[in-house]
Amino acid sequence: MKTGKIKDQKGNANMLRLENVSHSFKNGNEVLKVLHNIQFEVQKGEMIALLGSSGSGKSTLLNLMAGLMKPTEGHIYIADQDIVKFGENKLAEFRRKHIGFIFQAYELIPTLTIRENVELPLVFQSISSSKRRKKAMELLEMTGIGDKSGMYPAQLSGGQQQRVSIARSLITEPSVIFADEPTGNLDTKTEEEIISIMMNLNQSMNTTFVIVTHEMEVAAQMKKTIMLRDGFLVQPEDYQAPKTVDKAMYSVPVLSGAPACADEGGDGK
Repeated sequence: MKTGKIKDQKGNANMLRLENVSHSFKNGNEVLKVLHNIQFEVQKGEMIALLGSSGSGKSTLLNLMAGLMKPTEGHIYIADQDIVKFGENKLAEFRRKHIGFIFQAYELIPTLTIRENVELPLVFQSISSSKRRKKAMELLEMTGIGDKSGMYPAQLSGGQQQRVSIARSLITEPSVIFADEPTGNLDTKTEEEIISIMMNLNQSMNTTFVIVTHEMEVAAQMKKTIMLRDGFLVQPEDYQAPKTVDKAMYSVPVLSGAPACADEGGDGK
């Protein structure tokens, strides 16, 4: 018998859900466990931060959620589908349709125009050139660089290139967008502009965003923050937040049985 979509306590469908996710790497005979029993859920249309310092495990967790690696243990659901169970071909197809990426280094193809870079994900979906062009231009207008569509990446500033990356991530209308340190290469003013653009798109398109960052200033602008420390999910109030930040913002639904907090090097219980 089929079960309905799993919902949170308020009855809202979850777009992303992790259950008991752990991951280890092998180095010869040595096993290094980098993630410990991670459990959380993100509702459709939410924009959250995944906060952690270098070595916290956030990059590994990002790769797992994006289907680039499979966890040693646990399940990852996106749009109510357990991607851990997918074979490589099905997983690749799922990523093309349901997952969007925004990279710190933009990852634009230098020999393609700005519009062609945005269109590229639709080429693999056999969408006609006229429809690709129309949709790409709409997104470039929404990100404020419609007038740059015929230019090449090298002709744009870092902030403008990141706007192209944002537009490209949205063109397939994905279930969730993972942004990996999207402001890491930008100055403070441009960082504020990029975060504002993503927040506006999140509200207008009801697209789910997971922003991976080590910057408290970025996390403070999200409605929810998930924090990792030494591979454990911890409560964000353990972080020394700026006095101007309302800690009530930092709440995330944790599934029952998940470790709410763990000391560094602890067992997560």
